[in-house]
Amino acid sequence: VYMLIYMVLSFFIIRTCEGESKSIIASLRSNWNSTPFILETSEFMATESSEIFWKYVETIVDFDLPHQALSSRTLYEASVKAAHLTFNDDDLNSQNIRLLKLSLSLHTYSPIVEMFHQLASVNGPSGCDLFFDVHGQTTCEYTEVHGMIKSAKQQTRPPSTLFKQDHIYPGFKYDDSTVILYGNIASLEFKQAHDLLKRLAKLGETRYILRHFIRARPDDKVHLSGYGVELAMKSTEYKAADDSVVKDDGASAFNMEDGEMEIDGFNFSTLSRNHPDMSKGLADLRKYLMESTNEVQPMKIWQMQDLSFQAAARVLNAEKSDQLKVLKDVSQNFPTRVRQQNVADELRNEIKQNQRSFEQQDIEPGQALFLLNGMQIDVEETDMFKLLDMLRSEGKLIDGLRKLNLNGNNLQKAMKLNVNPELSDKQILDIRDPSIIWVNDIESDEKYRRWPGNLHELLRPAFPGTLRRVRKNMFHLVFVVDPTHADIKYLVDAAEIFWANDVPVRIGFSFLVDDSEEVDGENDAGVALVRAYNYAKDEFVDDNEKSFNFLTGIYKSLQEDSPLTVKHIKERLKLKFKSADVSDIIGSSSEFDSSRRLGKTFQSRTALSGPINVLMNGLLLTEDELSEEALEQAVLEKIIEETPVLQRAAYMGDLGNDGDILEFLMTRNGVVPRFNNRILSADSKFFTFLGTAQKGNFSLNKDYARFKELANPEKTATLADQLSKLYLSKTDSSKYVRPITMWLVADVETESGRSFVYSALKHVKSSSQSRVAIVHNPVALEDVMNSKFIKAVEAAVTTQQNNHARNFISKLLKPENAMKIISGEQSISDLYVGGMDKDRFENAMNLDPKVSLGHVSAHAEWAGSVLGLAAGQNAVLVNGKLIGPLEQSEVFVADDFLLIEVLMHSGSAEKIQEAVKSMQLQLSPPQESDLIMKLTSHLSIQPKSESSRRDISPPFHSHSVVELNSNNPDQSSYDILAVLDPASAIAQQIIPVIEVLHKVLDANVKIYMNCRDKLSDMPVKRFYRFVLEPELTFKVDNTVSDGPLAKFSDMPSKSLLTLTMHPPEGWMVEAVRAVHDLDNIKLGEIKTKVVAVEYELEHLVLEGHARDLTTGQPPRGLQFTLGATNNTVAVDTIVMANLGYFQLKASPGVWHLNLRAGKSQDIYEIVSHENTDSSGGDVVVLMDSFKSKVINVKVAKKLDKSDASLLEEEEGEVQKEEGGIWNSITSTLGGGGGTKGAEVKSNGTDVINIFSLASGHLYERLMRIMMLSVMRHTRSNVKFWVLKNYISPQFKDFIPHMAKEYGFEYELVQYKWPRWLRQQTEKQRTMWGYKILFLDVLFPLNVEKIIFVDADQIVRADLKELRDLDLEGNPYGYTPFCSDRTEMDGFRFWKGGYWAQHLAGRKYHISAIYVVDLKKFRQIAAGDRLRGQYQGLSQDPNSLANLDQDLPNNMIHQVGIKSLPQEWLWCATWCSDDSLSSAKTIDLCNNPLTKEPKLEAAVRLVEEWPKYDNEIKELQAKFQSEKENST
Repeated sequence: VYMLIYMVLSFFIIRTCEGESKSIIASLRSNWNSTPFILETSEFMATESSEIFWKYVETIVDFDLPHQALSSRTLYEASVKAAHLTFNDDDLNSQNIRLLKLSLSLHTYSPIVEMFHQLASVNGPSGCDLFFDVHGQTTCEYTEVHGMIKSAKQQTRPPSTLFKQDHIYPGFKYDDSTVILYGNIASLEFKQAHDLLKRLAKLGETRYILRHFIRARPDDKVHLSGYGVELAMKSTEYKAADDSVVKDDGASAFNMEDGEMEIDGFNFSTLSRNHPDMSKGLADLRKYLMESTNEVQPMKIWQMQDLSFQAAARVLNAEKSDQLKVLKDVSQNFPTRVRQQNVADELRNEIKQNQRSFEQQDIEPGQALFLLNGMQIDVEETDMFKLLDMLRSEGKLIDGLRKLNLNGNNLQKAMKLNVNPELSDKQILDIRDPSIIWVNDIESDEKYRRWPGNLHELLRPAFPGTLRRVRKNMFHLVFVVDPTHADIKYLVDAAEIFWANDVPVRIGFSFLVDDSEEVDGENDAGVALVRAYNYAKDEFVDDNEKSFNFLTGIYKSLQEDSPLTVKHIKERLKLKFKSADVSDIIGSSSEFDSSRRLGKTFQSRTALSGPINVLMNGLLLTEDELSEEALEQAVLEKIIEETPVLQRAAYMGDLGNDGDILEFLMTRNGVVPRFNNRILSADSKFFTFLGTAQKGNFSLNKDYARFKELANPEKTATLADQLSKLYLSKTDSSKYVRPITMWLVADVETESGRSFVYSALKHVKSSSQSRVAIVHNPVALEDVMNSKFIKAVEAAVTTQQNNHARNFISKLLKPENAMKIISGEQSISDLYVGGMDKDRFENAMNLDPKVSLGHVSAHAEWAGSVLGLAAGQNAVLVNGKLIGPLEQSEVFVADDFLLIEVLMHSGSAEKIQEAVKSMQLQLSPPQESDLIMKLTSHLSIQPKSESSRRDISPPFHSHSVVELNSNNPDQSSYDILAVLDPASAIAQQIIPVIEVLHKVLDANVKIYMNCRDKLSDMPVKRFYRFVLEPELTFKVDNTVSDGPLAKFSDMPSKSLLTLTMHPPEGWMVEAVRAVHDLDNIKLGEIKTKVVAVEYELEHLVLEGHARDLTTGQPPRGLQFTLGATNNTVAVDTIVMANLGYFQLKASPGVWHLNLRAGKSQDIYEIVSHENTDSSGGDVVVLMDSFKSKVINVKVAKKLDKSDASLLEEEEGEVQKEEGGIWNSITSTLGGGGGTKGAEVKSNGTDVINIFSLASGHLYERLMRIMMLSVMRHTRSNVKFWVLKNYISPQFKDFIPHMAKEYGFEYELVQYKWPRWLRQQTEKQRTMWGYKILFLDVLFPLNVEKIIFVDADQIVRADLKELRDLDLEGNPYGYTPFCSDRTEMDGFRFWKGGYWAQHLAGRKYHISAIYVVDLKKFRQIAAGDRLRGQYQGLSQDPNSLANLDQDLPNNMIHQVGIKSLPQEWLWCATWCSDDSLSSAKTIDLCNNPLTKEPKLEAAVRLVEEWPKYDNEIKELQAKFQSEKENST
């Protein structure tokens, strides 16, 4: 080693260094001031629970921090220490604390702190460090609070609006007053105010709300992370760099240290450890190697073919401990890390073998997968704020499982359980019932005998929507009807149509008729019909067809609108059965009465309501589907929807030819025995059992005061422990596992409470799955000591064996027996059951109620404080899920408890019971039942992931896997598994995330290489940094360090690079400080060491979808506004037809969404809204998170505006598009939200609106000259609309001065590319998209025409002439490409192939200048059509090569183009020199033949260009001088 280093250094010393390496650094900050660590931490704690939040507040208050005097590091450490004490963790580096540190590094909760601060700024008095809000009145003096509360109550003023994000002091019932305290919990002033309101809340005098407020804040902004920065290699085919001199401001105070890594085979980390005496020489060697290898070398195609495998080899040849670092370096700096390297056969073979396994999981070579404990993370998005939520949920899940003593494999088993507490919107009713009279049987009726009888016929290919006619009873249409109802006629007609047209459906009727004994068919038409039909079936033995014809004949022969009568039925009987004795058939002694009562029984059992119900395979048809017009279509649609279920079952072998299909259908998950909306529509509100139970000598009878002070989870855990031996079930609970545990919360002193518990016990008597416990919730606690039923129930459960206690309590609570007890007709002893220990029972009854019933107060306290029930209300808690409270008149029968059991068992308990059984935990049956109850609750409380956990276990991992083990394998519960191609853009994004998660979670990591071979191009043409740190770092002076940053060190000096920010969805960022041209960075030409750029998070984007309830369609042209109050407007937007989408720019705070004043407000009104922070009419949205916010708004036209149109066009002129999701995908932009100028007037002042965009200093220079050329030739007022997304800070600073100098208006429009619209990966192509895809939404509706002018144009004519040009009914006009420069014929691609055929004689148009009739454009939904076509075509990466031109030319048949006169665009590449003199605009377009730079072309071709250029430069110099003098 010494000799090698000596030789290399000797060689290098005689070489001349090429100079110091340069770096590019990008950072991102918020546009609001920094938020204190302590307040951010408090919000972290609030997401754990309200109790944890307030415990943290108390801890901070006890710290007594002199806030202003403390350093950032001290405050950070204090916030972390307080969290540690609040969590009561043994380890200061626990999982909770590590996640907190990651959260603080991301500043995850800064937006919600800022949101509360903004609320305070709007509502509060000035000059106070904290203040109180009492029902809208504010004060800074806590001595005035008492009086203000009293005044608010007397005046009955409503309290200020509260939000779900508010922090409400817990656990105490409060009077009808609310006090909001705005303050900083770390301030010295807070303690006194907090103590006051806490005391008032405990006394029940007021409700105490806490909101953050920080009056004195430093000017520092929040340094953000969780975003990506791309440094892409740019083509140098055409020179696009500005030759202007850049004046650096010297801002380069960034830390330049890099982590060690392997460079050209030398691992300097290892060499430094092994040879510390040679550190100086090694440092020189490392520096030289990096300087000499950072240029991107051109490669031939054959050299590229194996780059992916070579990258994997380079990673896996490194030391095991360094492999993740090397993988990160190779992927993030791929263009300069590409080196030819041998790939070992064992590596290549193992990757290929694993790829065969991946293919079975639908993972193709090169594709990526990222799993955390089996949960799939979106590799395309990499949203750290969503991921942090997932990590915290996973942490809670794991903590809870450990509290249940599950570890290792058992913990993994529990985590992978996929429980489904959420109920489907469409429940299926079990229709296996004897009341149903089937009128046909597809399997046996002669009518169907020619149909194939094999279920596999379902698998034959067929056109979509084809009805599969197989001789099996696959589809069951059941009419549960009153046969005398007016609607029965069309229902029977529909049934006959299905039967006559061979629709493969089995039809059944369950008739709802009088089920009393004394009823006579001579007087009741319904009874007569049932008896007559039964007679017909008996007469036509085995001939369903004749029986059905008899039934349909009865209704078909009725006169229009005539009711069914006994007389009519008799006539039909006599006509069909001439010898029959009609009176015997329908009379009181009829022999055909056997099934009459079954219909009502079925209705009662299933809780079906009303005289008409129709079920398709058990699915209840809606009222709309039951209409005469919709019924047939609805049934056919249900058949088509159900067919894939049967196809899959047949294919998987779950359903065989001999199987009973009805039995199969009725045993699926989701099938219920009864419809009870209380149960079926119950929100999945689960309560945890994982608190710490009070044990030892603790007794609910004696320790009520202690119980009352417990936190809610501790109360529930304690109650569960106390009830553990008091359960009632079918047989002894100590011998059998019961997966369903029901806590019956009721007051058995009331009739409704007794009925509720009685029904539950009636169910339990026949159930092997359930056990119940009774929790008392008396109407009046003071009456408990004199109670009869509570005392008897408690005596029974505490003294009797299970069966005896259950039977006795059932007998006691039976309504007729209870009434006799109350009236004194019977005594309790009269109800004893066999086997009871009467002596023990009577001893318990004779105990002092203060001793024996003291726990009832604890029961009532738990029911009120934890479940939120009022005294006396009934409810059931089933495995932790609350169903209730029930209304006073609401009755639950035994079948309702069966329904509860079925749903819980099929949704979760059955799987959990099987899993627990497989864990072999050596538990007793009651303990196992307890574990199932607690596990069901715990798993169900967790947020539901979008997909179930996946288990990817490739067979081989010896040579092709980067593997990192946890530092504490016995305690680690996190496994990260990734499948990726190291030579891919996805790898660049996710590897830094994996690196941080490995540190934060101490996770086990496995990264499987999934390489591609036979590459024909460089797979990655960018450098990339994902900005993420596991925790904050501090400087020596205890201030927060500068960062996190995206730092690109040792970049190639000769390559042309372009920098692009990749923020999370929902962020709108802009560059606020950047001296250099970020679009054209060539480090070799830059004199400074650092190219620095600072971005700012300008807006959080509020997205939404709007729908017109009247039409069901998006309300095109509808405008929304967003303001800080209901009467102010900050920004506005337009709704488009694609998905009814809109977006608005916001910042942390409370925002009000309204319809814009004018036509939108005149024609429409908001009907409802979802995912907002208000209910009722006002739409209030709280922007309190870095995560995306998407709302849904439903509107409807006002009654007197049903025919009005927002877009002022007869709707008949709007052509309908073909079906599919893209007919309704909407996009919108933040038009009108730029400069504060007045709206453009379409009438009155004549304004020429010009749209343009640019990126990079050269194009901004050209754009300024274009603007000046417009102003020189256009006599009308001009307004420029400039896309803000890509322009530099210098352009934004200068344009106001230019506008003032030349007298034009301008507005910077900005838009976030919608997530649902396929993204472009190159900046240039993204800009092309902005030119064409969003024209309908970038500008306010009153801008009727706009002209797009490319930045590199020079205008020589008055653009009013172009604006006023007749477009002949087309939405826009483009200039065709010139055809008179013949030497360019070889480059005119549109003259042959696809384009020649597609255009069919039309011209191919250029997009450098075009005029848009926005009114027409919107009326024909041109924007929606263009986006729909783009979405389809952009799936192919080779399509839309020139997106901004190809798309409108491709759509020329659907969205017409007016060909503008040729003089409106002259381009030297395509147009002859002779035509230049008549040109109205000159475009400096690229020339593929000469590659002439634009600046040279401008000087050569445009006589006035140098003059314009110098004039602008003089104005810039003047502006710069004034700026420097002013500062």
